[in-house]
Amino acid sequence: MDRRSLPKTSPCAMPKIHFSNILSAVSAGVTLCACSPINVINALTPGTTYRSVTDVAYGDLGRQRLDVYVPTRAGVADAGMPVVVFFYGGSWQGGDRAEYRFVGEALASQGFLAILPDYRTFPEVTFPAFMEDAAGAVRWGADHAGDFGGDPGRLFLMGHSAGAQIVTLLATDERYLLGVSLSTCAVSGVVGLAGPYDFLPLQSATLRWVFPVLVREASQPIRFVTGREPPMFLGVGDTDLIVEPGNTDRFAQRLQETGVRVDIRHYDLGHALMLGAISTPLRRFFPVLSDIANFVDGEPQRATRVACAQGTAGEISPIQPMP
Repeated sequence: MDRRSLPKTSPCAMPKIHFSNILSAVSAGVTLCACSPINVINALTPGTTYRSVTDVAYGDLGRQRLDVYVPTRAGVADAGMPVVVFFYGGSWQGGDRAEYRFVGEALASQGFLAILPDYRTFPEVTFPAFMEDAAGAVRWGADHAGDFGGDPGRLFLMGHSAGAQIVTLLATDERYLLGVSLSTCAVSGVVGLAGPYDFLPLQSATLRWVFPVLVREASQPIRFVTGREPPMFLGVGDTDLIVEPGNTDRFAQRLQETGVRVDIRHYDLGHALMLGAISTPLRRFFPVLSDIANFVDGEPQRATRVACAQGTAGEISPIQPMP
């Protein structure tokens, strides 16, 4: 099977890696309780680092709901927290924000206000409807982050797998954010983990339905890069068997060629563990969460946002795909 076909996979299907001894506790939990790995990770996730506000509507439709994770660390909210809007994967065919409590906790543990939306997926919708949902969730975050102590001027987008495609396309094809009266100037940075950014031609019959032929070319983040994009952190697992790691390398190269600041990190991890590595049981063994936190906390993002807002916010023109 062509890895670039991105077949639908369960979020519980964690690929094997070279750190089996590290995963022994999680594996034992799976065996003893017959639970899925993601449920075990969530069970081992503390609830003391955050308070949550759940089932908040950002639109009128059933899947247009989100959860907010507010850090409980003393004094964090007083400084104006960075805001991270996280989109999960699922091959654009499913997912549930409740399964990603460990992500909300991980981000809150670093002092970030985390927003985790659901969005419509196939077969309910096809591309680009889930992009429109994602833009609506970001708009909600920009409008309401301050209600929870977040700083809407430090707004970051983060995604894993299909979610990484969504956040990078929001950052490269400005039409989605412009549709909700935002621009990429409102985004301080983007975090993509194990993302498909350059995944045509499609080999999966299902994905040919997800991405109809008339709009298929417009689904590729790499085709919209102009140099106006916010800084990006791109994490890739070198043993990823679901999304070809070359997606990240090609996308990073294109961004760098146009002058966008890119922090690309390779890890000896598979597809699911690129995200699972930030969970409480595993983060001490992998630097993924600390690398993301360093990126979000970095001064260059704020400087880039100010320059963008002052220099290009009124100069946006329609973006055409690369030939």
